Amino acid sequence: MSNMKLISAAVITAGFALASSAALAYNAGDVFVRGGVAQTDTGSDNGNVDGESLSIDEARGFTYGVGYLFTDKVGVELNSSEEIEHDLSIAGSEEGSIDRLPVNLLVNYYPLGGLDSRVQPYVGAGLNYTHFSSEPNGLSVDESYGAIGQVGVDLAVTENVMLNGYASYADVSADISGGGEVDMEPVTIGGGVTYRF
Repeated sequence: MSNMKLISAAVITAGFALASSAALAYNAGDVFVRGGVAQTDTGSDNGNVDGESLSIDEARGFTYGVGYLFTDKVGVELNSSEEIEHDLSIAGSEEGSIDRLPVNLLVNYYPLGGLDSRVQPYVGAGLNYTHFSSEPNGLSVDESYGAIGQVGVDLAVTENVMLNGYASYADVSADISGGGEVDMEPVTIGGGVTYRF
């Protein structure tokens, strides 16, 4: 019963927050920071090691970012995460784990920029850099550079605080020293809080 009371209280509180008069207009010169949690699905057929199939499991981790708007509708965002640990299998046999650190630089477009609205969607595209470390069995995976795209939305709670949700897709491909390659198409879904200065 106490769980139901907590859920009810959370729903009522969220309702009051969203029913407030808070509105958000993205404007040129705005700076924001973001923080949250994201889940990454690495897809299937993640490459090979000396001809043997490579599989990298999905994982989640903390994310963060910073952004700046050049105009009401166009801005730049730099985001990353903690090192995310993925379990790894070669030819169906578990071989330990590998750490992945993505860094993304994107140009975002805000179609409602300059308009007072609690809901501010955006789309972005840019460059993904991925660094791999802590490889098992003496494997050494090179760095990767590729394209990334994202869609997201900010929901204003106050003039400066927003709830954020997004999804992104990246192209990650890296050689493995000694033979083979990592070939991932990570789809990441995340949520958190945006604070606008």
